Amino acid sequence: MATTNDLKNGMVLKIDGQLWAVVEFQHVKPGKGGAFVRSKLKNVLSGKVVDRTFNAGVKVETATVDRRDMQYLYKDGDDWIFMDTTSYDQVSVPSAVVGDSSDYLLENQVAQISMHEGFPIIVELPASVELIITYTEPGLQGDRSTGGTKPAMLETGAEIQVPLFIEPNTKVKVDTRDGSYLGRVND
Repeated sequence: MATTNDLKNGMVLKIDGQLWAVVEFQHVKPGKGGAFVRSKLKNVLSGKVVDRTFNAGVKVETATVDRRDMQYLYKDGDDWIFMDTTSYDQVSVPSAVVGDSSDYLLENQVAQISMHEGFPIIVELPASVELIITYTEPGLQGDRSTGGTKPAMLETGAEIQVPLFIEPNTKVKVDTRDGSYLGRVND
């Protein structure tokens, strides 16, 4: 058990028998009335995001979550196979748990897997990854200044928006939280 004053981003709470991850929270102390905590919670299984307000100091049940660094090995049907980097145990993670992380996941890449009672519930990638552009339309002469973007296909199969001057086979840095282009990577 913890109080709402102990909330942190990424913390997993057990509310009404379901697991909810804290996406963001804010302590609010209005001029009148008692303080409260405004939070945004994401259902770990369904991915549904809800806003929830708690009175300050209220006890909330926390779920026991074990976070481990695991290396992605391969995809087997609808499951993604990861290997624990310390014990070398292999874990099968369903596609529903991997979710949007699959857009930025390459073989041998390390991700943080959160486990609850032996089952994987959350896959977290680093904030940014380096991937190669496999296909994009060529930029036109004169498109090299400011502004415009064009679609580009990553080696994982995901599509992102990149500046007009980016060519195929360019290594780029991509934000894994929103899929935005962060810049070119010089090898």
